[in-house]
Amino acid sequence: MQTLPQPPSDVPAPPPGAEALKSQRLMRIIFWIGGICVFPFAGMLLLGFLIGPGHQNPDRSEAMRNLRDIALSLFEFDAAYGRFPDASTIPAVKSATATPLTLDDSSSNKLFRQLIANGLKSEKPFWAKTPMTPLRPDDICNTDANALAPGECAFAYIAGLTSSDDPEAPIVVGPLEKGKTTFDPKPFQGKALILNLNISVRPLPIQKDGRVLLNGMDIFDPRQPFWKGKAPNIKWPE
Repeated sequence: MQTLPQPPSDVPAPPPGAEALKSQRLMRIIFWIGGICVFPFAGMLLLGFLIGPGHQNPDRSEAMRNLRDIALSLFEFDAAYGRFPDASTIPAVKSATATPLTLDDSSSNKLFRQLIANGLKSEKPFWAKTPMTPLRPDDICNTDANALAPGECAFAYIAGLTSSDDPEAPIVVGPLEKGKTTFDPKPFQGKALILNLNISVRPLPIQKDGRVLLNGMDIFDPRQPFWKGKAPNIKWPE
């Protein structure tokens, strides 16, 4: 059998192409997410065993699961476009997907539409039972009239982040009061749900004035180390 000519052993291999680099980036993210997710999940199981089923809030548990689903879609998007959905990714998403949906950065609903355009088949991860979202999404998301329509998204979104930012930075939060940086304590037994870039979902206590404190200051305070001196670009749900 005739063998093909081989390059000399001292010749370096050619650099990987763009698709290979994208695949390598996605695999690193998958392994990283998998490693991070094991410990919080085990902790949740232990906590659930210790506190017993009678003390768990099923609405909050569902919302936390949905936030983790959003996290996976966000990191898949970041692997494809180099950052999480924001105004700067809209042209690339339109070009790559030919989506019929109107994409803009006026709300979390509109920015999360980029995840749907990128292949997410369900609207349900964006939902949680709150006064603003009394009905579950219908998973009909092929037109502007029904793709994450007003009332189908419960979470606010922090635009402008990438997977290389501070792992402690919040990226999706709720239930945030419309146009404010205060949280509604009623839906989840006085807790705010915070999805961080390290894929953890933290139920943090809401203060009497509606704020959530972290490191002794408001979670949205630009002095928080993860905001690097800039106020977060909050997008509220419709």
